[in-house]
Amino acid sequence: MFSSLMANPTDRSRDSHRVKKKKKSPAKPHPHQDHSQTRWKTHAQQHLYSSKLHQALARVNISADAPRRGRAVREAADRVLAAAARGRTRWSRAILTNRLKLKFRKTPHKRHKVVGPPRPKKPRFSVLRLKGKTLPAVQRKVRVLGRLVPGCRKEPLPIILEEAIDYIPALEMQVRAMADLAHLLLGSSSSSSAAAASTSAPPS
Repeated sequence: MFSSLMANPTDRSRDSHRVKKKKKSPAKPHPHQDHSQTRWKTHAQQHLYSSKLHQALARVNISADAPRRGRAVREAADRVLAAAARGRTRWSRAILTNRLKLKFRKTPHKRHKVVGPPRPKKPRFSVLRLKGKTLPAVQRKVRVLGRLVPGCRKEPLPIILEEAIDYIPALEMQVRAMADLAHLLLGSSSSSSAAAASTSAPPS
């Protein structure tokens, strides 16, 4: 009887310990990652971006030279893409703030050069190049990825990966929308040229 009474507390403690243990649930994917991947792949989102992009490209100065025109088209496409993200991501906020900085930036005044004897140039050693050679391969790739994603140049790896998961599908949607617009413009130009040739041809 005494032995059974002594054994009961240990059994009860084991049972309570087993009850307190909970099974570990499998790691669920982050809801923001799933939403970002599916958001940019919907037809409605691409149609909305295409219409906004068409309106933004209509305001681009076509009479400029090719490099400036290409830069203006790229900036307009990125600006519309960042506006479609509604500032919820770091990369979209970086694009919009960079646009505002360029808009309100003052033109620097030209300084008059003082003519004098040339100074001897001292050899300079690039610290960044020395650091780049000594960094591991993974860290170098993370740094390159941080430079590719806007606003993630000095961010840690988890933030860079989270922003890249949203930024890459957005770029894919941008490429699809611009390709569709290019096909539409080529089709309209070819049809207009064919109509002009048919009207200018003499009757047989």
